[in-house]
This record gives sequence, C-alpha cells and structure tokens, in this order.
Amino acid sequence: MGLTKSFHFSEAQNQMANYAKAFAHPARIAILQQIIKNKSCIVGSLADELPLSQSTISQHLKELKNSGIIKGEIEGPSVCYCIHKENWEKARNILETLFSQMDNNCC
Repeated sequence: MGLTKSFHFSEAQNQMANYAKAFAHPARIAILQQIIKNKSCIVGSLADELPLSQSTISQHLKELKNSGIIKGEIEGPSVCYCIHKENWEKARNILETLFSQMDNNCC
C-alpha cells in the first residue's frame, strides 16, 4: 500500500499489515524456520539449505529485516541474522488479538 493511503489507518493496523507482509511468502516462512532452527545463521548457509539463489534469499532477508521480524549484524564479509525477539512477540500479540476478535457470529 502506498504511503498516501496508509495514513487512513491506525498505527496498529499499519503494523499488523507490515508483519503480515513479512509472513506472506513461503520462502520467507522457510527462511524464518531455518533461522529459528539454527538460532542464528550466516546468509550463505541459507543457500545450502533452501532451493533458492543467494540473491533471492538476500531479497527476502531484506523484507524480513525491513519489517523488524529479524535483525542482522555485519561480521566481516558476512551478515548474521536472528529473530528480533521483541518484534516477534509484538507480531504474535497483534495477530493473536486479530484472531481472538472472532466471536463465531459470522455466516
């Protein structure tokens, strides 16, 4: 959504959409699962684990980092990524709040 339209919505709605976008591609889910499994990772190791090119993985990592779901530190020529625990909990709470609003009165 363009910046010109996002101001019509609350900060919480925009944040929820941001987190949802981060989870909206199966490659990003696979990347997150690998990061969780390995506790942290170097970008190159993901290319060994997933059927994706290094450049594709880098693009998905960029999206995940922009959303705040992961964080990364540069260590020489490599970047080590891990789950951003505080933002992970925020995303979990925001999505749980949305799902808990359903009260079974829908058709």
